[in-house]
Amino acid sequence: MVSILSSTTFQWRSILHSSLTKHPPPFLSSPLSIKGCAKPTHFVRKPIDAPRNLRVIIAASPSAETSTAAASSSSVPSEMKAWTYSEYGGVDVLKFESNVAVPEVKGDQVLIKVAAASLNPVDFKRRLGKFQATDSPLPTVPGYDVAGVVVKVGSQVNGLKEGDQVYGNINEKPLNGPKQFGSLAEYTAVEEKLLALKPKNLDFVEAASLPLAIETAYEGLLKAGFSEGKSILVLGGAGGVGSLAIQVAKHVFGASKIAATSSTSKLEFLKSLGADLAIDYTKENFEDMPEKYDVVYDAVGQSDRAVKVVKEGGSVVVLTGAVTPPGFRFVVTSNGEYLKDLTPYLESGKVNPIIDPKGPFPFDKVNEAFSYLETNRATGKVVIYPIQ
Repeated sequence: MVSILSSTTFQWRSILHSSLTKHPPPFLSSPLSIKGCAKPTHFVRKPIDAPRNLRVIIAASPSAETSTAAASSSSVPSEMKAWTYSEYGGVDVLKFESNVAVPEVKGDQVLIKVAAASLNPVDFKRRLGKFQATDSPLPTVPGYDVAGVVVKVGSQVNGLKEGDQVYGNINEKPLNGPKQFGSLAEYTAVEEKLLALKPKNLDFVEAASLPLAIETAYEGLLKAGFSEGKSILVLGGAGGVGSLAIQVAKHVFGASKIAATSSTSKLEFLKSLGADLAIDYTKENFEDMPEKYDVVYDAVGQSDRAVKVVKEGGSVVVLTGAVTPPGFRFVVTSNGEYLKDLTPYLESGKVNPIIDPKGPFPFDKVNEAFSYLETNRATGKVVIYPIQ
């Protein structure tokens, strides 16, 4: 396996050997209990205007928000630990390696010391070879979402510097040539334009949970022409994208009415996010209900049913599955400017990261995190932390 992961295979130049100083202490996410539930169903930082039916417990170290690894380009090693796969397949193709070459930094990129990463459905679909015709060559270090510290900057980088705490979705086009070297590693190289400074009130775990999902929610609503006063139905409201689509529709766009679907146990969770109507898909068919919506946001692949409840002239955003007109396929384009647009809503606590309570998963348990994600039972995002 050493030859497969060598610098010559990845064509990455070795950088100076040295060890980094200690990582910041682990951040403690805040367990949020929902009234009527036996146990917390997700983790979220307390919003400024938290609904009264939410009980939030903050138990973080006072230094957790400000601590960061003191790293620079002179302390970057030539090799690192990373998860890889050299063939497409199930979770069993994933390998945890300790001798992967640290990626080279291009002129428009920065090198990030990764603190935390999160998983998305696109990660396992890529690993299964669902879009191998447009994928980068194997072997692959997976991972799209990242949060960490800039330790080196390229010659064309103007807005970021060493020591900046950043986050982002590292692949501009998720299905078309995603990076061979992803975020499930100690270091990753990312174009400056795909990143934003981490919101000051979020720790690395929370920040890592956001980029691809919140960009998908935000850009998808923009493409649908969503605006203040319009109504929306979110299919799959408890998932990584759906839980953020509800919040973004409400607080960023000013939705007049939000409906969302989930299983029975997550209905109160939907309401806590801002849904006016929580629909139990195990008991009701949303297409049989009388209400029509300006936009239907389909995060689960039910566009044939979604088009039955959209108003004339409305839009159906389809993330997965077959597309039934007037629905349209939407694939996000990573853009750090979107994250910057959303910073005020994140820092005010109006929009909150949602982290599945089974996590964060430690770095050496990424295979278990993938197995859990692939059950389709996660609430919010599955996060990997600490990466060291």
